[in-house]
Amino acid sequence: MKIFKRNAWLGALLGTALTFAAMPGVARHSVAAPAIRAPAVPALVGDLEQRSFRFFWDSANPANGLVPDHYPGESFSSIAAVGFGLTAYGIGAERGYITRPQAAERTLATLRFFDRAPQGDSEDDDSGYQGFFYHFLDMKSGKRFARWTEVSTVDTTLLLGGVLFAQSYYDRDTPAEREIRTLADRIYRRVNWNWAQVRAPLISMGWTPGGKFIPADWKGYNEAMLVYILALGSPTHPVGPEAWTAWLSTNQRTWGTFEGQTFLNFAPLFGHQYSESWIDFRGIRDAWSREHGLDYFENSRRAVIAQRNYAIANPGGWTGYGKNVWGLTASNGPGGIVVEGHGRREEFQGYTARGAGLDEIVDDGTIAPTAAAGSIAFAPELVIPALAEMKRLYGKGIYNQYGFVDAFNPSFHTRTVLRTGKLLPMGWVDNVQLGIDQGPIVLMIENWRSDFVWKVMKKNPYIRKGLERAGFTGGWLGQATTGP
Repeated sequence: MKIFKRNAWLGALLGTALTFAAMPGVARHSVAAPAIRAPAVPALVGDLEQRSFRFFWDSANPANGLVPDHYPGESFSSIAAVGFGLTAYGIGAERGYITRPQAAERTLATLRFFDRAPQGDSEDDDSGYQGFFYHFLDMKSGKRFARWTEVSTVDTTLLLGGVLFAQSYYDRDTPAEREIRTLADRIYRRVNWNWAQVRAPLISMGWTPGGKFIPADWKGYNEAMLVYILALGSPTHPVGPEAWTAWLSTNQRTWGTFEGQTFLNFAPLFGHQYSESWIDFRGIRDAWSREHGLDYFENSRRAVIAQRNYAIANPGGWTGYGKNVWGLTASNGPGGIVVEGHGRREEFQGYTARGAGLDEIVDDGTIAPTAAAGSIAFAPELVIPALAEMKRLYGKGIYNQYGFVDAFNPSFHTRTVLRTGKLLPMGWVDNVQLGIDQGPIVLMIENWRSDFVWKVMKKNPYIRKGLERAGFTGGWLGQATTGP
């Protein structure tokens, strides 16, 4: 298995804005207002949620809670995947996949590790610095995996999403759950957001002992919504409200119409999924969303519709694309390969942030099921048929004990051999799942089914404070909630 290096500052390459259009669009393949949630969950969706949950439960190191970047096979740990895993354990307890004491035990092992993990500026002997953590850690030692690994502000934030979920979910008066709340609070309070404001008021993407701060900041609509909300809500090292304003400052460049939908564009769907896996943006608005007449949830819904419309239009002429086979986001791919034949020249990439939007199009025919599955809360009437169709067409190759594999490419017209040695009759198929792609599947299926993760996070005072300091009002923010 080739190890793919994923940089925390990849998002900087995705934020290039192109045009501004204020005219509302009319969908070429229009979809009505959000549908009422189905009274019954399709068997495939329930099965997918449980299998995707099992990825986290089976793959994590029970001694320290670290979750691998990819699995099966040898891997380093992704701290973002740990954050999704911490949340998945609570979902598993609620669904009966595991017991609540089992979930608490695994969560406690994880939080004890991150509470005690060494913090410092050494090259190899620490797990993080200034309360942040390295993007990738060694699965056993928990120290920095390799010297190309950066202290990542966004991946630490995704870890903290799970930490704060644990703080609010484990609310019983037992020794284990009391310790979980204490550790979660301490881990969050330790993060020095001000240190990461090297070009204040923006927050840097990361830092390394050798190269110091990455020369790029989180700016413009992307997965960093949660970064700023947690930084604003900090009780110890908060950033000022001007940080949110600065992050939003380039939004007008990517607000426009793409494939019949007018919305704030970010091409890969993970940028719409990650923050909203934990925060319910329905009905709450900041200054920007009030001005544009929609909340961020509706914005993400339009992004999903637009990407499906793009697949129907299929301007690249890729094999298999259509109304029920679609989904571009950051994922694995066939690799740096150029194929000539069939009257065309095709370039296939390895791991990259694929997407389609007004800001950019990165598309080599590689479909990531998490792009659709992780969007189920936004547009279930589009996602459920897509999951069913992809499984019907390609299920023997792309659906296994942990649900959908990370990605597949029907346009890769070569013969593909699975890990089992089986020869597939269709293009390239990945042989692993990625933690950061499995996470949105579990969390967003459950949010669609029950609002569970959103309900838990609404109880967290740090989330509420961060949203309010960012200028969000209305909806559930106007309702009283209890603490963690």
